Amino acid sequence: MAHITLIGAPTDIGASLRGASMGPEALRVARLPEALAQLGHTVHDAGNLSGPANPQCPPDGGFRHLSECTAWNAAVADAVVAALRAGQLPMLLGGDHSLAVGSIGAVADHCQAQGRRLRVIWLDAHADFNTCDITPSGNLHGMPVAVLCGHGPEPLLHVVGQPALSPEQFRLIGVRSVDPLERAFVHAHGLDVFDMRYIDEVGMRAVMQQALMGVDDDTHVHLSFDVDFLDPDVAPGVGTPVRGGPTWREAQLCMEMLADTGCVGSVDIVELNPAHDVRNRSAECVVELIESLFGKSTLLRCRT
Repeated sequence: MAHITLIGAPTDIGASLRGASMGPEALRVARLPEALAQLGHTVHDAGNLSGPANPQCPPDGGFRHLSECTAWNAAVADAVVAALRAGQLPMLLGGDHSLAVGSIGAVADHCQAQGRRLRVIWLDAHADFNTCDITPSGNLHGMPVAVLCGHGPEPLLHVVGQPALSPEQFRLIGVRSVDPLERAFVHAHGLDVFDMRYIDEVGMRAVMQQALMGVDDDTHVHLSFDVDFLDPDVAPGVGTPVRGGPTWREAQLCMEMLADTGCVGSVDIVELNPAHDVRNRSAECVVELIESLFGKSTLLRCRT
């Protein structure tokens, strides 16, 4: 059983549309803490972090809201570090996906100090590998993978102070929307991307087997779950929906196979946008998937 600390980060500072700032409360309304507790886990809701308001400014030097985004990520990093040092499993409730710079940066720093390997499972409709030179929008929620791999503005690169991650540590799953120049950048750096065509061709089971290859008890698995990973027919409550995503069952299998590893040590849940949802349906969907990630199953299964 895990000791889980919920960390709310109510901001849409890096996003293209407003609304992701309401994501943490929508997950609480959908009874995420209670669902995890009913599975036998110890849950501590640390409440919400605070940070700068969204000024809704145009890009400056290729970035929108860089200083504000840096402040939010610093707050996230501090909270995640505190949870990890206390032996807790930090679960970030976003908020937009730019916050992963702080959460994963803190996890990477912790893993390095502990001498453990890190594997990042990135569930997303987008590659999030833009830079200021190739971004069509300047929105920082389209850049966190690039920043974590060392391609980003100095303030964000040094939020935690850890060395940049390697592209080999990432597995991107469910991708189906990549900007033209971003596509070339992804190929140039050898990111391991399982796009929707590949999932269609080989199935989610084979994809997850490949994505988790090499994971063992010395590996810390970080799940960064962008809700737009899901098909919008399943979860409409996101700011950047892309048709043709994983089905409900494919997403459930993904979570169940992650649970089977026993190695998930930290989680992001980001880009849930209640302003675009229908009666909190997307938040309820996310809660059910997180239940599967933390052990809920139809029958008891032995870990192999």
